[in-house]
Amino acid sequence: MKAIVLGGSKGIGKAIADSLSSIGCDVVATSRKEIDTANLSSVKRFIKKQKQTDILVLNTGGPPPKQFSEVTEKEWQKYHNQLFLGFCLLLQKLKVRDGGYIFVITSGVIKEPNPRLIISSAYRLAFTAVFKLASKELAARKVSCVNIAPGLINTDRVRDLGNAVDMAKNIPMKRLGEPREIGDFVKGIIENKIKYLSGVTIPFDGANSNFVV
Repeated sequence: MKAIVLGGSKGIGKAIADSLSSIGCDVVATSRKEIDTANLSSVKRFIKKQKQTDILVLNTGGPPPKQFSEVTEKEWQKYHNQLFLGFCLLLQKLKVRDGGYIFVITSGVIKEPNPRLIISSAYRLAFTAVFKLASKELAARKVSCVNIAPGLINTDRVRDLGNAVDMAKNIPMKRLGEPREIGDFVKGIIENKIKYLSGVTIPFDGANSNFVV
């Protein structure tokens, strides 16, 4: 099976790419050099080059922490493309073969918005709504759609937000999640041919969230 993993050069994306490679998938793990979802021309070139796949993982880095009053118009536009419109084009135009899988890596902020992560809270939630509705259409071709919403995972991105040791103290499991755990979760779904899990959001946060559903 062919797998395309966006943002596959580091962090969660690399962990997913490594896990899929371990079960024999032919993995295209991209960096921003191959595709920059903030640049729609880059997205369109990538779609023309790749055309189709069996597994698609939509993943990209997050915006810098900022309060609402600090966000510039230029930043709204950039991340509108990077976190929303670029993903929409990929979801529409890059064909996932019948019986395939689409995963999107969003964030726990889609359930519990964070005032320091206002851009991510807005656009990741917007794409989650699109992905939920698209999953219904894609189900007719037996394409399963799973949204993974990580909490505090041991990546450069999270470490940039603050002291990892201090952050871990407030998590019920008293540690950050590891990227490999998300990679192995994705691998397990594909390796075991789990198809009926679709149109769902999976919080991956060590019991840190407070919402029920």
